[in-house]
Amino acid sequence: MKTLLITQQTQHMTMIYMDMVPTGGMPEMVFEYILRQNGIDPAKDLEINQNIDFGSTAAAFSEDDSDFTVEFEPHATSLETGGKGHVVASLGTDSGYVPYTAFCAKQSYLKKNPETIQKFTNALQKGMNFVRAHSPKEIAEVIAPQFKETDLDTITAIVTRYYDQDTWKNNLVFEEESFELLQDILEDSGELKTRVPYKDLVTTTFAEKAKNF
Repeated sequence: MKTLLITQQTQHMTMIYMDMVPTGGMPEMVFEYILRQNGIDPAKDLEINQNIDFGSTAAAFSEDDSDFTVEFEPHATSLETGGKGHVVASLGTDSGYVPYTAFCAKQSYLKKNPETIQKFTNALQKGMNFVRAHSPKEIAEVIAPQFKETDLDTITAIVTRYYDQDTWKNNLVFEEESFELLQDILEDSGELKTRVPYKDLVTTTFAEKAKNF
């Protein structure tokens, strides 16, 4: 997961004002987890505006008096190129590998359709291999048709940022360390009451086989 923290012109302040997505989302929970890990209390040391639609935080940041916002791409780069803010940190870099996207299936489906699952996992690994073997510019050119509203230079800048931050793992194996980090974040935010054993929810069988694909 790579979410970017944007700031307007740097200034001295005793209270930080932020634009943020609604309560309960991963960006917010990861952000607050990082703050607490660094001795900052989100409830006392910040004023977070969470009354903004998910896709409108960048526009709101451009117009209001907030000091920071947390953005996905391409909004982060658009704020920079438009002179509205500066990317100062990546929440994904500071949090570690958070398993932000995972694929789920019933155990019954896994047992009945192992070949389908393996082919699906192999296809994803093939994409990971391509990313590892090509430059940001080459990657941008391949994915550009999927982002017709964004020009190639911007896509290249975004991919380069992710590339430099080591966003993409080399494989699809869902490590126990990342699973426990996810539970730490959910627990820290008050959204998880009882932790779940890694072995009860995760199988790495297909990802391990795909590593050599």
